[in-house]
Amino acid sequence: MTNNHPFNRRLITAQETQDSLLCVGLDPDLRKLPDHLSRDADGVYTFCSEIIAQTSEFVCAYKINSAFFEVLGARGFEILEKLRGEIPDDILAIYDVKRGDIGNTAKQYAYAAFDTLNMDAVTVNPYMGADAVEPFIRDPTRGAFVLCLTSNPGSADFERLQFNSGDTLYESVAKKCVEWNAKDNVGLVVGATQAESLGAIRKIAGTLPILAPGVGAQGGDLRTVLEAGLTDDENGLVIPISRAILYAGSGKDFAEDAGEAAYHYSTLINRTFSNE
Repeated sequence: MTNNHPFNRRLITAQETQDSLLCVGLDPDLRKLPDHLSRDADGVYTFCSEIIAQTSEFVCAYKINSAFFEVLGARGFEILEKLRGEIPDDILAIYDVKRGDIGNTAKQYAYAAFDTLNMDAVTVNPYMGADAVEPFIRDPTRGAFVLCLTSNPGSADFERLQFNSGDTLYESVAKKCVEWNAKDNVGLVVGATQAESLGAIRKIAGTLPILAPGVGAQGGDLRTVLEAGLTDDENGLVIPISRAILYAGSGKDFAEDAGEAAYHYSTLINRTFSNE
């Protein structure tokens, strides 16, 4: 359920209530499910449901990666809807779909995410400009995390290109997002493996929240990300961790192992920035 506050305010409230910047990524890979679970939609549902139950105490959000559910066909969409209903009301659901279309298509994508699935925020690709992003930020209580500087090696192909003005493409995206944030519901996606650029992005972005995937299995350095990405009031970052939590254990106690891993990372994040 949403309330009447803008999304970015809702995010801060969730982080304060949960005392956590941690976001668990729900990327259920059929090949990695524990042996006692079936390699199908039923197994994925059981896996994710138990993960949510054991980790929700330690997180401010879940990042639901649509691809891992779409691959299951119609049942995947069914269990995605069911799992969304199991996320506690004071924890946010970020729909990781990286949408980026225009006109009525973008409106339908936004309707599907927010009205059909009741997601709180969506990851959005800004390549097609303002009218591709606008449907996702029309309702101030829902948010858009806009791709700015991603963690994949191929990000250099376009995101680091420099214009005659001297700005890189990712810096231009950050500046546009500040303009688009009139309703306090725009954020950025900046990979944790791009920490050397994160400080510059923070200076441009002001207090916009930054979703920083890549800590854990992808090798992003937590301390560097926190030092560069936190705002002065120790907000402004969401730290998604997927594989290191989801697959912390592979036996029948996998969910308890995931809960322990979530506690570990949440505590580590808090301890790291409190000791800076």
